[in-house]
Amino acid sequence: MMADGVFLIDPDRFERIAFIPTGKGTHGIYPSRDGKLLYVSNRGSNKVTGGPHGPGSVTVVDPATRHILATWQIPGGGSPDMGNLTADGTELWLTGRYDAEVYVFETASGQLTHRIKVGHRPHGMTVWPQPGRYSLGHTGNMR
Repeated sequence: MMADGVFLIDPDRFERIAFIPTGKGTHGIYPSRDGKLLYVSNRGSNKVTGGPHGPGSVTVVDPATRHILATWQIPGGGSPDMGNLTADGTELWLTGRYDAEVYVFETASGQLTHRIKVGHRPHGMTVWPQPGRYSLGHTGNMR
């Protein structure tokens, strides 16, 4: 989160081998259902407490090439934090940490389709059902 991007780690040596600058306040990372893309949420603030209507975004990364394919901005600003994909992978739902809302993105186009007002400082959510049998914890990581 403080680095504003994603570190790539060598799994054998457990050392940093690369860095992808995805956006301010990088916080969550979600693989597409086919595993070909990574959706990275960027809160818009790299501090633990941020303000509303920041430059939050979602960055789409191709993990095979380590290239950024797209950056989805939130019209009027926002603070996408943690969430999950729908079971079919067509929508990405993320909480708006500093904006008391939930964002719903269409994964095919990156279009923000819904902004849902919720309670103060939502910090993570999941969408059910999820594919898989066992929960690995956190926001619905299932295998």
